[in-house]
Amino acid sequence: MKKKSILIVALLFFSAAISSSFKNANRDNNPPGEFEILLEYLETNASYLQGDGFPIIMADEVRKNLKNPKQHIIDIRTDSWFEYGHIKNAANVASSDLLDYFKTKINPEEFEQIVLVCYSGQSAAYFTSLLRLAGYDNAYSMKWGMSSWREDFAEGTWLKNTSNDFATNLEVDEKVKEEKGEHPTLNTGKTDAKEILNVRLEELFAVPYKEYIIKSEDLFADPSNFYIINYWDEAKCDGHIPGSLHYHPNASITKDLITLPIDEKVVVYEETGQKAAYVVAYLNVLGYDAGNLAYGENGFMNTLLKKTGGDAFTKKEINMFPVIE
Repeated sequence: MKKKSILIVALLFFSAAISSSFKNANRDNNPPGEFEILLEYLETNASYLQGDGFPIIMADEVRKNLKNPKQHIIDIRTDSWFEYGHIKNAANVASSDLLDYFKTKINPEEFEQIVLVCYSGQSAAYFTSLLRLAGYDNAYSMKWGMSSWREDFAEGTWLKNTSNDFATNLEVDEKVKEEKGEHPTLNTGKTDAKEILNVRLEELFAVPYKEYIIKSEDLFADPSNFYIINYWDEAKCDGHIPGSLHYHPNASITKDLITLPIDEKVVVYEETGQKAAYVVAYLNVLGYDAGNLAYGENGFMNTLLKKTGGDAFTKKEINMFPVIE
């Protein structure tokens, strides 16, 4: 009888210990939040952020496929600019309506290429990035926008905004990335990755791209007001904006995310501002406060890019292709 009592006490003690260990384990291993859930999902849906895999195509390729029914062109410029002149068979869709357009107005799977066109290629790249994250892997942006289609379109965009105003303000010292910090908190109320993503996309498509533009003069006025990312290999750079950090295109942007601040404006730049726009969209989906440097390095060191063989905008990039007026 005494042995049975001892055995019962031992079993009760063992059971309590196991229960306590499970409770401690639950405290130490909290379930993933919305950010972690979404990040894990996007890791396999944003391969274009690595290397040179950005879905950017040239104007001459778009023109060659004008008669191809498998190509669909979407012009996201204003009604007035669209009426002034647009590519044949292009549909005029406001950026805020893009997600609904893909879901209800067309069958995206019918096309090999759905090409977004804007003024300079930057806003088209931004919204193409969002569409890619939404799962539309046949979405592309046209490089340089309508500026590469005809000269009168370039006059008010690339030709007007390329400059060398801050080409002498560069530095070569490399700033050290921060250690792992906090990440943004998402509050969509959803627990499924696709549902979280859909809420985030609906929110971002409703915001005009101009809200994410940072001008060179504002950035150089006081770089310390921003967390600046040079999305380029420093070995290929002749200098970078003071205080900026290099995030390599051939490295893991996901891994680098843990070093980004959540209490500063993150500004991304590279040569044209178009690849940067893809990165900015990705960061904004995850809840970071990210913006794009308008016209990239072309906006402050265009001549230097020409001299070093960089991706500089010149009149050679401008075609004289026909438009519908």
